Amino acid sequence: MLNSIKIIKNRSDIGAGTRGSDMGIDAIEIAAINKGNNYFGQFEYTDVTTENESIYNKVNNSFAKRIGSVLNQCTRLSNHVKVTLQEKTFPIVLSGDHSSALGTISGVKAAFPNQTVGVVWVDAHADIHSPYTSPSGNIHGMPLAAALADDNLDFQINEVTRETSDLWERMKNIGIPGAKVTAENVVYFGVRDTEEPEEKQIENLGIKNYTVSEIRFRGLEKCVNEAIDKLSNCDVIYISFDVDSMDCDMISYGTGTPVNKGFDQQEVTQIMNQFIETKKVVCLELVEVNPLLDLKGNVMAETAFDVLDDVTKTIQESF
Repeated sequence: MLNSIKIIKNRSDIGAGTRGSDMGIDAIEIAAINKGNNYFGQFEYTDVTTENESIYNKVNNSFAKRIGSVLNQCTRLSNHVKVTLQEKTFPIVLSGDHSSALGTISGVKAAFPNQTVGVVWVDAHADIHSPYTSPSGNIHGMPLAAALADDNLDFQINEVTRETSDLWERMKNIGIPGAKVTAENVVYFGVRDTEEPEEKQIENLGIKNYTVSEIRFRGLEKCVNEAIDKLSNCDVIYISFDVDSMDCDMISYGTGTPVNKGFDQQEVTQIMNQFIETKKVVCLELVEVNPLLDLKGNVMAETAFDVLDDVTKTIQESF
């Protein structure tokens, strides 16, 4: 039984195509200060060492950019998450880009090696590419593929070097060897910007995606309860919240890959709160706030903080 909260600050953005999400954590803290909220004074926290300087490394593989440094980053984050959970503490992970999710999921599985892990992925993107299928080579589009240990080779478009292949294999084995989660225990919320290899993989693996339109048509509470039932065999659940799951036109463009027609603030809050109330959620991660891209000041970070503050109260009530 977890009985306290620890904030893990992972200011890394080397898995993204656009710089700036490493500043997202500071932007969220500034949002809290400006609201007169002592959120960040309440909890123990730790800073994960980063390798953001690797962005200047010109020796690169275009199909998995900076993969060596992303591997190191995810390994470090995995260790932080594992130790935090072993100390009976709930890790709230604030990360830059979404490649970090592989480290977090690996840490959850390492802490609970004999238990079934469920993943709730609240995001505009499926993040299920591999170096073999990625059109961009940005690893923030690959964390779920690595966590599932599935390369989707049926839709391979890239010839990957031996070095990249070896590093990718190591990424799939962070924390403990092999897959951290199975496809039947992954649920998407809000995914709406995908490429064909991802679409085919989602179809082949049978991953359920609750779209914004489906949730609004059928009812949010009903859809989330259905997803909770789908993950009923999971012992523990990890929630990954990418702020681009929210509607960029309605809220802000302060994220690396904004997509319109997304959720509003209340919807993402309710999705996460409903899962947390099951008392199975053991880790929450918030990613991809990029204040450099915010045309409205600090609105994305302010909105992200409001969501974070709300769901943290639900986490505390679940202890």
